[in-house]
Amino acid sequence: MTDIQPFLIGGAWAHGEGTPFDSLNPATGDINGTIAGASAADVDRAVRTAKAAQADPAWRDMLPHRRAAILRRIADRIESDAESLARRQMRENGKRLAECREQAAGAAAAYRYFAGLCEVMPSEVAPSRGPHLSMVVYEPYGVVAAITPWNSPLTLEAQKVAAALAAGNAVVLKPSEFTPTPALRVAELALEAGLPPGILNVVTGLGGETGAALVAHPDVRLISFTGGTATGKAIAREAAGRMAAVALELGGKSPHIVCADADLDKALDGVLHGMFTSSGQSCIAGSRLFVERAIFDGFVARLVARTRALKVGAPDAPDTDVAPLSSFIHRDKVASMVEMARADGAQVLAGGTRPDDAGLAKGAYFLPTILGGLDNTARICQLEVFGPVLCVLPFDDEPDLVAQANGTAFGLAAGIWTGSMPKAWRLARALEAGTVWINTYKELSVSVPFGGVKESGSGREKGFWGLRTYQEPKTVMWGLA
Repeated sequence: MTDIQPFLIGGAWAHGEGTPFDSLNPATGDINGTIAGASAADVDRAVRTAKAAQADPAWRDMLPHRRAAILRRIADRIESDAESLARRQMRENGKRLAECREQAAGAAAAYRYFAGLCEVMPSEVAPSRGPHLSMVVYEPYGVVAAITPWNSPLTLEAQKVAAALAAGNAVVLKPSEFTPTPALRVAELALEAGLPPGILNVVTGLGGETGAALVAHPDVRLISFTGGTATGKAIAREAAGRMAAVALELGGKSPHIVCADADLDKALDGVLHGMFTSSGQSCIAGSRLFVERAIFDGFVARLVARTRALKVGAPDAPDTDVAPLSSFIHRDKVASMVEMARADGAQVLAGGTRPDDAGLAKGAYFLPTILGGLDNTARICQLEVFGPVLCVLPFDDEPDLVAQANGTAFGLAAGIWTGSMPKAWRLARALEAGTVWINTYKELSVSVPFGGVKESGSGREKGFWGLRTYQEPKTVMWGLA
């Protein structure tokens, strides 16, 4: 047991009774370590521990400014440990070290932001409609299950956990089995910062074992999940059986639009950034590129040349543009989807295969890829690849563009490049997406709501709305007659 990384319940480390699993470095294929798996019994203990800790007056009745002080101390400790956290994430999901450092900083910023909100979030006095005083107060759910993916664990876990704690809940966090240890380290830092034991518990394990037990637990009042749409639907069905609340941030197939009147140099940079950062492993990746037909051939030719010039390499190499995918299983899935597109008649304009560099042979690498020659109904244009695969499509006019852009089951994000403010506004309002960027892409802020429509999810995280996601409104009426 000494060589197995334990998980955390009630402020104590536990090896549990579930299935242990190995963490692999996708850049090298080396084993990072073996991680303990939480069984259904371990999950039950974690939830019961969280429930008791949340009901304890030491947390339940803690004044908001004191809770905020703890969150700020957690942020301080994340900042002090940022380099270690960044490298931990890099070893587990292969993300470029520069991006991991940004995400460690983003995690600290999330705790600091929700600490600020915790102190200033108001309750309300509603207009009276009789001889009474109508008040609205906001209560925590109790126990929140937070289930996170492997692509950006540092920031995604911070956005969920910090908001849920600021709202007064206790959390049982289940990180992806591909990226288990950043969450464990942050939970350790939270204890050092003075968070009461049991308020943040981390259970590691496989989705079908640990995750399923957590979702099914009757004392979990809210499930906050970021991940694939199929899993999100399954969670929603399970939650509906006991009327548990859900917050779901799911898949995307985001349209990225370049109009003929745009600053094409800036648009080109934006398209590359919006697609190939994080090796395309981002729910908001601009994976369907719509270019106005008048400039389509010239813009795509420039894009192909720039894409072929991107440096594929180790995540800690300073000149790397595209790092490995998160796992060998995922790399093979991306490759199979590109082969599916070929079978459907796609033209591979760039990439489409693994790199032939012998120095990268042991890693889960895949070349940044551009596919053309298909219309928006093709399978590769409808399914989320979650890898460095971009589909390029022409459009003729605004009605044609809006019909194509909205013509998927998803609605997470969209981007527009144009020199016309009226056109930008019309398109932004017409696109079915939770976030629309105009003359920029993938600009993120913890202070604005984030989430999707249609099969991209329900509910919002981040911002004022993100804290309210983890609270329930309660009406209190005082009779004055």
